[in-house]
Amino acid sequence: MRIYNTLTKRVEEFKPNVEGKVAMYTCGPTVYHFAHIGNLRSYICEDVLEKTLRYIGYDVKRVMNITDVGHLSSDADTGEDKMLKGAKREHKTVMEIAKFYTDAFMSDCGKLNIKTPDVVEPATNCIDEFIHMIEVLLEKGYAYQAGENIYFDTSKLKEYYVFGNQSEEELMVGVRDDVTEDTNKRNKNDFVLWFTKSKFEDQALKWDSPWGVGYPGWHIECSCISMKHLGEYMDIHCGGVDNMFPHHTNEIAQSESYTGHKWCNYWFHVHHLNDREGKMSKSKGNILTVSVLQKKGYDPLVYRLFCLNSHYRKPLEFSFDALDNTNAAYQKLLKRCADIKKAAEGKTDVDEAVVTEFNNRFIDAIGNDTNTSMALTVLYDVLKADTTEATKVKLIGMFDYVLSLDLLKDREEEKPAVDADLAAYVEEQIALRKAAKKEKNFAEADRIRNELLEKGIVLKDTREGTTWEKA
Repeated sequence: MRIYNTLTKRVEEFKPNVEGKVAMYTCGPTVYHFAHIGNLRSYICEDVLEKTLRYIGYDVKRVMNITDVGHLSSDADTGEDKMLKGAKREHKTVMEIAKFYTDAFMSDCGKLNIKTPDVVEPATNCIDEFIHMIEVLLEKGYAYQAGENIYFDTSKLKEYYVFGNQSEEELMVGVRDDVTEDTNKRNKNDFVLWFTKSKFEDQALKWDSPWGVGYPGWHIECSCISMKHLGEYMDIHCGGVDNMFPHHTNEIAQSESYTGHKWCNYWFHVHHLNDREGKMSKSKGNILTVSVLQKKGYDPLVYRLFCLNSHYRKPLEFSFDALDNTNAAYQKLLKRCADIKKAAEGKTDVDEAVVTEFNNRFIDAIGNDTNTSMALTVLYDVLKADTTEATKVKLIGMFDYVLSLDLLKDREEEKPAVDADLAAYVEEQIALRKAAKKEKNFAEADRIRNELLEKGIVLKDTREGTTWEKA
């Protein structure tokens, strides 16, 4: 297994801290809104990485946080808590917002065949752990109290910008809203470990601490949650490329200051999903969700395949034309696999030598920094190989553990997707027909029914009202 390590900027042979075992951490969602498909690209790629490691034979323990407190609308420790912002928007409590959008996120992951991590831990479960780490950082001199908040002192580090040599000004990406400078900070790159209620009087979630009633900063949660479940030595930390600074940079700073040793050996960062106007983001409002794709008639796994066709370290541009092309390819792939599966029914003539040959090729591809496009090429080579159908079925099933495209899943005959404009038109005609019947104009009601039938729309009158379907 070879992985591109963002920390060293090169592809490295993967060697875990404990032979045969992998401690893996994923930065989870801030559950204040629906995840958009740009967010979900990262989780698809991380899912492929985990399944690749398991496929090769590693025993993986993967942990993911849920940010339900402490992530402000600016990464510069300013602005409003995103969770509180979501609660105000929807007139709900913060915990109601957290529960609703956590469930929505997990549902989207299920639709995309993203495996649920072994541990999923909300930040609000770990306040004691946050306080303990902060106390140790204060004792060691890596943190200080100012304006009743607790800050990490980046000047105490020999190296802070561990992911690159950019200038401080280039890396100050946190100022995304109209913000004011935090005059409590000794250095502009210092970051908050704990906020007190003196800073945000309307903060919904607060806890007692040695420094006053308040709540944790965003960065502290990933360090503590990972150590709680994986210990002080981690193999792989995953996240989107936009997490590199300041979030992952700050995680490394506080974690290694706390432990006194190197914390994580490999960093896996997934690049942005863009549309023609640039990076997709909630703040810009140009978001697409899995549910929106479904309403437009796309199987969510079409989007998974769309992501697998590109390498995770390259920006990926989304368009519906590109998704339509992927959809056509996916439907052909499913039909080919279904035909092979049907032809192999009752047959056991698996050629194990061919299985070994193609499996080695697949591992070479997917094990080379999760090169999913090359792994798909191996799959297509299997489909056209001169071997038995039973051999092909076995290989398709093996590869689909990693690809997770439901290639051998039994499917009922699916009805064609309904165009949104057509649906609106039919509902309008049903309403007109109902009004005609109410006025006892049965001739007009029959005319509407017959006209819809000519268009392939069948109406059914029930006690609950009129339903319809395409013939």
